[in-house]
Order: sequence, then C-alpha cells, then structure tokens
Amino acid sequence: MDQEQKQTLKALQAAVQMEIDGKQFYQQLSKTGSNAAGRQLFAILALEEDRHLQKFQEIYHAIEARAAWPDVRIDAAHPEKAATVFGKMPVGNKGATASELKSVEKALEIENKSIDYYLEQAAAAAYTLEKEYYESIAGQERTHQALLLDYFEFIKDPAQWFTMKEHQSLDGG
Repeated sequence: MDQEQKQTLKALQAAVQMEIDGKQFYQQLSKTGSNAAGRQLFAILALEEDRHLQKFQEIYHAIEARAAWPDVRIDAAHPEKAATVFGKMPVGNKGATASELKSVEKALEIENKSIDYYLEQAAAAAYTLEKEYYESIAGQERTHQALLLDYFEFIKDPAQWFTMKEHQSLDGG
C-alpha cells in the first residue's frame, strides 16, 4: 500500500468517525429534545448522517481493495423533509429551553467542523472523483447547517420565525 493510499484511508477513517459521532448525537437529540419539531429534525439528520456513513464505508472498502477512488455518488439531500417539520408547528409553540438552544449550537459546531474537514479533503484530493465527493458531502452538511440555523431561529422566537417565513403582515393589507 503506497503512502497516498494510506493518507486517503486515514482521511476516510476520520470521516467515518465524524459521521458516526454526528449520527449518535442526532439520534440522542431525537429522543431527548424538548421540542417535537426538533426531535423530528434531529431524527432526519441522524438518517442523513447514516447515509453519509454508509457511503464513506463503501468508499473505504473499495480503496482498500483496489487503491482507487470508486465512482460513488451521494444521493441529493432532501431538505424539504426537515424544512416542513417546524413549519407545521402552531404559532403558539413555546420557545426552547436553554438546553435545547445549547444542543442546536453544538449541532452547528459539528456541522461546521464537518464542512471544514470535507473542504480540506477536497482541496487535497488525489482523485477527481474524491474531490467531487468531498465537495458534495460538504454541500449536504451546509444544508444541514442551514436547517439547524432555521430551527435555532424558530425555537428562539416562534412567532417572529412564522412572521419572517410566512411573510404575514398584521397591517390588514
């Protein structure tokens, strides 16, 4: 096994661990979150991280066996599943607890770390398919980040969130 292959496998091992950690974190929040919309969002994100994990494992085994990056593509993210979760909540929904806000902040840190790592790997990629894959995964992590930011705003001030997202006006016009 040459040095390039070893470095690629090491980077993939780190990616696998990041996805495992993210999946476990989101699974835990999907069970313990104080907000029904958040629990649904975190369950969706756990599934997304699991999809990433499976693909990284597939790539790892292919490189380990053949020493070349396989033509593996990640399915497009489905942010609409998560985006509609808190849009269905009643306007009178109470704001978040301090622990819920901290959980979302931690989730945002995880996503930021993932984005940074995947972009670094894309920049250092030895294979064109590797570069494209890491960029694609970083894009999906950005989608997760945007959903989490949206959810953070929702739980901080649900009434304001609905006003902004639904563009409702109280001026009678």
